[in-house]
Amino acid sequence: MTLAITVGVLVAGAVYLLTARTFLRVVLGFVLLSHAANLLLFSTGGIARRGEPLGSELDAAVTADPLPQAFVLTAIVIAFAITIYLLSLAISGRHDEDEDEEGEDR
Repeated sequence: MTLAITVGVLVAGAVYLLTARTFLRVVLGFVLLSHAANLLLFSTGGIARRGEPLGSELDAAVTADPLPQAFVLTAIVIAFAITIYLLSLAISGRHDEDEDEEGEDR
């Protein structure tokens, strides 16, 4: 239940930041959304009903499913690469939309 609430709070914060006007808030919203997606993928492994991945018993009913863990690791790498790309776009992109070409306010 706590994991579901955490995913909901992260998605709500991400939607709030993604609807903002500044590009840095959009990047931070994307980071929050990727964390929520990672937690959602991780929760599909059944963390409440299963134990360690490699415990004393190697019964498939009690060990953790390694596939969602592999998906989360892949999603972390992809989200990190996209975040770096978005931050580089934010740095090298246009100036603030309230300024015109000479740098003066409208």
